[in-house]
Amino acid sequence: MGDEALLAIGIFIITYGFIISEKIHRTIIAMLGGGSLVLLGIVKQETAIAHIDFNTLGLLAGMMMIVSITAETGIFKYVAIWSAKKVKGKPLAILAALSLITVIGSAFLDNVTTVLLIVPITFSITRQLNVTPMPFLISEILMSNIGGTATMIGDPPNIMIGSAVPSLTFGKFITNLTPIILIIAVVTILLLMAIYRKQLKVDERVRERILDLNEKDEISNPSLMIKSLSVMLLTIAGFFLHQIIHVETAAIALMGAFLLLLLSGEGYLEKSLAKVEWTTIFFFIGLFVLISGLVETGVIKQVASYAVGLTGGNQTASAFLVLSLSAIASAFVDNIPFVATMIPLIKQMGELGVQHLEPLWWSLSLGACLGGNGTLIGASANLVVAGLAGKEGYKISFVKYLLIGFPLMLVSIVISMVYIYVRYL
Repeated sequence: MGDEALLAIGIFIITYGFIISEKIHRTIIAMLGGGSLVLLGIVKQETAIAHIDFNTLGLLAGMMMIVSITAETGIFKYVAIWSAKKVKGKPLAILAALSLITVIGSAFLDNVTTVLLIVPITFSITRQLNVTPMPFLISEILMSNIGGTATMIGDPPNIMIGSAVPSLTFGKFITNLTPIILIIAVVTILLLMAIYRKQLKVDERVRERILDLNEKDEISNPSLMIKSLSVMLLTIAGFFLHQIIHVETAAIALMGAFLLLLLSGEGYLEKSLAKVEWTTIFFFIGLFVLISGLVETGVIKQVASYAVGLTGGNQTASAFLVLSLSAIASAFVDNIPFVATMIPLIKQMGELGVQHLEPLWWSLSLGACLGGNGTLIGASANLVVAGLAGKEGYKISFVKYLLIGFPLMLVSIVISMVYIYVRYL
């Protein structure tokens, strides 16, 4: 391992140490860490920029703008009151309902889009119930990553695997991954309800106050609501079709945002741009550049190659190693460069004599997607929820999330191991 690789590892560890300690804002630290790699010549500026996933950033900005304008109409408050009334204002039942909505949404939409839509509803509900939104937000982070694993379009690693292996069709992803994801989702929701049952209690008067509310009173601008929902549905339809029409999700989201601005009239441009989570956007930029140092110096490839070499070509050992390595790695580093490194290695294992690679592909998908639940920096959706929570005055700390997220991630990986072994091995 060369000096540049060691330096990249050193900067990575120091940066992550500061992010975990939360002594300095994570956006400042991530930008300084990424910038250091460029200043020291470990990664050239052009290369660093090439590693920034502008599709993720564009999708984020576009959906944040659409959601901010839609929120002005009162529709989220309407949905909040309607759903709370349907489950008689019981907080635990609302937690389960919002969790299921997040799982289903994340299977067919980008995880980030799903949480951008569900988090404003969550704040409206918890304000009405006068309970802390933290259990709901942590549940939605977990459920977005679990739901995203269920289909080929739910999470970027699945899109990458599906593109690299033509035999793994959209239908195969559903038949092979959706059954186990449903089991993991139900188990996780039940565990969350058990963890938070004491925190989520309200007296009868609060519940009665919820039941007395008229959700229709919350719609403040019916005309803008119709425009917003129409554009949102059009944008979501674009996400479904983006692989067929060969247009990236970022372009669809940004076109949707500016179409809605055109229809909304004067006064919304500055307001919607102010609602974009710029601290989260810049945190992503810093993180992408930081990871580029490990990719460009060959660190990720060396780690993955060494790990794959340990199995000696045994299919069961290889599948379990891919699953566990992907889960642990994806909890701490972005799963996109990791999956990009693992795809050629798994193909190489096939050439070296490992029979039936399909269990390894499903292991990679489950590990990389579910591993994102391990830490607050494990997936894009986690950071977006943390950013939105911070703006509302609720801080989701790295350690507080880790104590809930990491054990529940391990539970999902153990269930996945049993599933892979029983179904394929």
